[in-house]
Amino acid sequence: MYKPTFTITNNILRFISKIETSKEIIENAPLVPAYEAKFRQEAIIRTVHHGTHIEGNPLDSGEVKDVLEGKEISAKDRDVQEIINYRNVLKYLDRKVTNTASLFRNSEAREGRVFQISEKDLHQIHKLTVEKILRADQSGKYRKTQVVVKNSKTGQISFKPPQPVDVPKLTKEFFGWLNSGESELIHPVLAAGITHYVLAYVHPFVDGNGRTARALATMVLFSRGYDIKKFFSLEEYFDRNAKRYYETLQAVSNQKAESLSDRNLTAWLEYFCEGLAEELARVKERVQKLSLDSRLKGRTGQITLSERQMKLVEYIETYGSVSNRQWRNLLRDYSDDTILRDLKDLQKKKLIKKKGSTKGAVYVLR
Repeated sequence: MYKPTFTITNNILRFISKIETSKEIIENAPLVPAYEAKFRQEAIIRTVHHGTHIEGNPLDSGEVKDVLEGKEISAKDRDVQEIINYRNVLKYLDRKVTNTASLFRNSEAREGRVFQISEKDLHQIHKLTVEKILRADQSGKYRKTQVVVKNSKTGQISFKPPQPVDVPKLTKEFFGWLNSGESELIHPVLAAGITHYVLAYVHPFVDGNGRTARALATMVLFSRGYDIKKFFSLEEYFDRNAKRYYETLQAVSNQKAESLSDRNLTAWLEYFCEGLAEELARVKERVQKLSLDSRLKGRTGQITLSERQMKLVEYIETYGSVSNRQWRNLLRDYSDDTILRDLKDLQKKKLIKKKGSTKGAVYVLR
């Protein structure tokens, strides 16, 4: 069975500590549902754009957004198809993880068992990744020919993957480890990083391996409690400095090691953990700007407020109070009656209180 080799360095510990801190803040930030939906949609667009761009897809984020919304754009059919395909991959991950997690929660017979991610998932994700791009006999099927890995940015050969005859055995051994109790003892972020590296190294298919490897790594994170509201996109981190991404993979892959298990993954895992830590730190900052003050969160939990009400509460948090003149300037596009209804609703929810007479009234946090 495959067994990864790596060392828990101070860097890895530092990055995972940052990941845990950001995760805690993001998951407990009381956001308006509309904001949560917006964050998730933005993460999907970023993931699809950067996950395909790093492989050479020329479409920009605006064009990707248009494709995902069903709009027609002027681009090559293959480029558009890659976007559609990767969105379908993300849908598969959502569906698979949600359905299986539900079964595990509701079945006593499954207690103590590891969430299973199988070779079948690998084949299905690859099929979705290359739909209408590769031939049917190559879609979701292990390669029968030798390939080389090239940097899509420079065209340089990074390394030569294992012989095709070795692919089924290496893949089977890896999934044996991934679904073992030993794998479950490893921090989910490390397990995801290992998954990404192994599949990128084995290179099971003739094309689409990078996207498939990143998708499986994401599936590991999601299935082990690290979906983090699906607000993040590791692909953006990889794509921002694709040279470093490929060089880090290449440095590990070019080690002189007798077997896959002998390869030391420490440098790759440091890079992988750094990427997730950096991405979540950015998400955390955005979430904190839009979330309610921690005093309110402690008393009210997940509050459902309209965007107008959120602006009112955030203004009060920043300046201590809001007067009639101030809220009229803050929300110029809405009538006085609408804003007064919002203020009364916030008073009913015991988030704010009114001080002073009608004309000179101000609203403050309770």
